[in-house]
Amino acid sequence: MANAVVTRVAIALGSNVGNREAHLRYAIDRLGSCLADLRVSPFIETKPQDVLPQPLFLNAAVVGNSHLLPRALLDALLAIEGERGRERPHAGAPRTLDLDLVLFGDQIVEQPGMTIPHPRFRQRRFVLEPLAAIAPEMIDPVTGLTVRELLAGLRTRDQGPGTRDQGLGTKD
Repeated sequence: MANAVVTRVAIALGSNVGNREAHLRYAIDRLGSCLADLRVSPFIETKPQDVLPQPLFLNAAVVGNSHLLPRALLDALLAIEGERGRERPHAGAPRTLDLDLVLFGDQIVEQPGMTIPHPRFRQRRFVLEPLAAIAPEMIDPVTGLTVRELLAGLRTRDQGPGTRDQGLGTKD
């Protein structure tokens, strides 16, 4: 069922199996059918994080306007992943395509199988970097911070005492 309200949403994209760029481009094309005014970030290559050794990821982000309710949009994302052969044999497994619903306007949603904002996006440079390139002023409704501020805080933390910048983010 459609929602009469148009909501600005942010989606993170990732792939580390097969033709990574083709998987991301397919997802972007398909997202154009459920999001208006679609903006696409540059693609970045990142190292996997907190998983067994696996191929590098290609990551991106998109923002667009949705008439869908959160659950309907999440279902559309899962369907697009399935169209590209996404399998989930275990947590952190390599994937042809991963689409995460990161932000849904100013909504905070806690339902079985769905948490918005995405619970780990604030610690993921591979989400914040591309998202900041296209929507730096989008606001995290939990913290009240913009994507730009979240990324700056992550960079500061990465540069703190006893740490060093690890380059572009990583994917789990």
